[in-house]
Amino acid sequence: MRVVMLFDLPAMREAIQAAVPDADILTLPPPGHMASMRAVDAVLATPGASQALGQLLARHPEIRWIHVLGTGIDDYPLELLHGRQVTCSRGATTVPIAEWVMAMILAQAKNLPFSWVTQPPPHWCMAQLDTLEGKTLGILGFGNIGQAIARRALGFDMKVRVAMRTYRPAGMAGVESVTDIDELITTADHLVLALPATTLTEGLMSADRLSLMKRGSHLINVSRGTLVDTRALREHLDSGQIARASLDVANPEPLPAGHWLYQHPQVQLSPHISWNSPLSQQRMSEAFIDNLLRFAAGAELNGVIDTQAGY
Repeated sequence: MRVVMLFDLPAMREAIQAAVPDADILTLPPPGHMASMRAVDAVLATPGASQALGQLLARHPEIRWIHVLGTGIDDYPLELLHGRQVTCSRGATTVPIAEWVMAMILAQAKNLPFSWVTQPPPHWCMAQLDTLEGKTLGILGFGNIGQAIARRALGFDMKVRVAMRTYRPAGMAGVESVTDIDELITTADHLVLALPATTLTEGLMSADRLSLMKRGSHLINVSRGTLVDTRALREHLDSGQIARASLDVANPEPLPAGHWLYQHPQVQLSPHISWNSPLSQQRMSEAFIDNLLRFAAGAELNGVIDTQAGY
């Protein structure tokens, strides 16, 4: 069985080889050599490798399975993925992303890092800080990440409300599932975007929807930058309608130098790193290795992506 990795990460390649000694693991050769490669069974891809993946699939239509290390396929050539099995390392980075979200919520409530002092303040013992107790957390999307966020928010005695594109009960004690996204947005003190990026979610947080947010509320995005109308976001931050935007994603990525998101005082921006933890790469590798063993045995794969739906 031949597997092509679209990136060079020796430690991951060695772990895969050790787990599946019979597999022929190759790092993608220069494009000119693609046609001369023998038949390829599977591809291990990573975000940012869409061009290489497109070239490889065009040269090797026999490829039956593609595994994506992350969870999103919005930047991949979907027309080339149709008819093939596509999987992802779903759940591998759920914990660090959920922790990042809670860190942003706490930072907003406790006015961090702005409440730290480096010289004597005007007043000791007094500050205008908020609490999470009794506050409403709205979550758009209730997959693995949304559920992990909800569990942690419940531990802080927050009121948790969720909305999904297709209504279903949340199935988690203490979590309210609602049918109307707009109604959820109007009630949230902190609003988390945890939906996959698809043609249906692009521009979800339009100028109209941003205007529905509670005055002084907090927008958190760990999905994709394409879900938010960035120009409208700036207007709502400037007006005070939205007090803070905590963004781990942007549109485009990488965000060019000089972009207003870098400098706006009400924006907390990180460079798509919320998924990182000491165990993240190991868990993503383990998800692929488990699927590689299943693929070799002809068994059902985990983390299957619906290429028609885009997630």
